[in-house]
Amino acid sequence: MSRVLVVGAGATGGFFGAHLVRAERDVTFLVRPARAAALRSEGLRLSTARGETVLAARSVTAAELDGAYDIVLLSVKADALPAALDDISPAVDESTVIIPFLNGLDHIEAIEERFTGRLLGGVVKVAAQLTTDGVIAVSGSTASMEIGELSGEVSERARRAADVLNVEGYDFSLSNSIRASLWHKWVFISAVSVICCTAMGTIGDVVSVPGGAEFAAAVLEEAVAISGAAGHPLPAAHHEWLHAFVTQAGSPFAPSLYRDLLDGRHTEVEAVLASFSSAASGFGIGTPLLNLAVMRLRLHNRRIAALS
Repeated sequence: MSRVLVVGAGATGGFFGAHLVRAERDVTFLVRPARAAALRSEGLRLSTARGETVLAARSVTAAELDGAYDIVLLSVKADALPAALDDISPAVDESTVIIPFLNGLDHIEAIEERFTGRLLGGVVKVAAQLTTDGVIAVSGSTASMEIGELSGEVSERARRAADVLNVEGYDFSLSNSIRASLWHKWVFISAVSVICCTAMGTIGDVVSVPGGAEFAAAVLEEAVAISGAAGHPLPAAHHEWLHAFVTQAGSPFAPSLYRDLLDGRHTEVEAVLASFSSAASGFGIGTPLLNLAVMRLRLHNRRIAALS
């Protein structure tokens, strides 16, 4: 049976890892000592509209890794990536595939430089967050995972990984266009982050005030233009869906960057928004709304760093 190492047991890693555990895959979570102790004593706790589920989950710390794994799922934030790559080194050999679930694209070069030839692209979507008492609270009714070779080839190793990761509990797809999917997710996460972090409200809050829907639509068009310039234009149906999403009256949605901002935590502004702004600049595209959000979140991060 293929061995799967899930790096991180927060909202993303915990959610998808939990469904792999349910499907009786050979799963181990690589976590920090405090999280390992909690998983060993309390189990992996998943809360949905149907109630809370507790699963027995095998966990290790970096010092406890016991050899190579077939699949490594990276579900850490961008700032934690360098340390995570150091941690997983004993778990990677010539047959390992590494599938990152990070936002943006900066992580691809970092992983390829460290573990050449081991990388598959990955895109996950789930509405969940890790509560202060260690519960993965799922607020959305759907979730998805998409993996594939960045070259667009449908390789044998990608098929083998798909056989392991395609389980009940989320939609799964093996893609021949994962790079486009990465760009399209970047459009989504950047647009909603700029909207909510600049206006300081949920999507529903923003569109409830005069000019809010127009502001949200303008932010989306900036993001769409960047992806198009990169050679990955949004299909018309996807564009229409995104426009409806970011202008939906009463929507309670807010992205993780906004939750981090509200809770006084460091944000992923560099990997998600600043990198997107840099890409736009390289294409000669002006992005004043995106740049405003970058400045706001950089100032926030500076204040948080000064307090720590």
